Amino acid sequence: MPYSARITSAFPPSRHRLRLRAGRLLAASIMGCACAAAVAAPYPDRPIRMMIPFPPGGPNDVLGRLLATEVGKDLGQPIVIENKGGAGGTIGADMVAKAAPDGYTLLLGGTASLGIAPSLYSRLPYDAVADFAPVGMVGTSPSLLVVGARQPFRDVGDLIARAKAAPGKLNFASAGVGTPTHLAAELFKTMAAVDIVHVPYKGGGPALNDLLAGQVEMYFSGIVAAVPLVNQGSLRALAITSDQRSEQMPDVPTMSEAGLPGYEIQNWFAIFAPAGTPQPVVDRLNKSLARFLALPAVRSKMRELNVDPRSSTPQELAAYQGKELRKWSALVKQAGITPE
Repeated sequence: MPYSARITSAFPPSRHRLRLRAGRLLAASIMGCACAAAVAAPYPDRPIRMMIPFPPGGPNDVLGRLLATEVGKDLGQPIVIENKGGAGGTIGADMVAKAAPDGYTLLLGGTASLGIAPSLYSRLPYDAVADFAPVGMVGTSPSLLVVGARQPFRDVGDLIARAKAAPGKLNFASAGVGTPTHLAAELFKTMAAVDIVHVPYKGGGPALNDLLAGQVEMYFSGIVAAVPLVNQGSLRALAITSDQRSEQMPDVPTMSEAGLPGYEIQNWFAIFAPAGTPQPVVDRLNKSLARFLALPAVRSKMRELNVDPRSSTPQELAAYQGKELRKWSALVKQAGITPE
């Protein structure tokens, strides 16, 4: 072997060969990662946690457990309910906002935590828009404008006429300052141009008790609590706050039909994930949610809960939430409520 050849073979590989080898190793690494991703288990591959930001037993909890059972079946993984009530639903919502954006923590949110709260709390620990990824709507539930059965008002026109004739003499109950029951009446006051006095209570139960006792004249009650009392004759329903009549109470007119065109307030329920959740995961959840809402048995059960099933895309939910945020913000300012 020539001396020059022996000298060349004794030296380390050239830079060119090193670069070539490094390129091959990098390509192999990339291919390996791609293969690993291809064979990785599809979402979901473990149980999912769904936060319900209210105590067990209420309408949010009942609806959430129905959803968890059926959507879990479609996803092939159980959905575990976690109730974390307090502060109008904001404690549970905040926990989801700060969770890992991997699709394994979800929120059954809605009116209180992601609609009204941003206008009520100046130090809200989360951004109701920026910190969440909308997944899809679940349903809406209207309220009923109810009066005691012994009150003389037969319809909304009677109530407005009496309020105009005696400004500041009629009272309306609410479940607390800034609650939907309060803000629904504030919208009524504005649209009807009447002066009625707010009497806040610590919850819907005490408000209904004083309405039944005749201590207050009117109340915008959640439909779930009001329907049994209306059916037994203890309360009279004057109007429903949705834009369409309820299948459960077809004889009760909407507020628009009763004389206040354009009046609409509804509680809404929707699924959200933490911001940054991958879009394929959001799409998978939305698909399962749509299947859930199409099941006849589910739709029947939801109507028993006085919740109207309502499906949507993530984009439609985002637009709906934006509209709700603007509406509630205006009502809070109109009511003169100072954010805490």
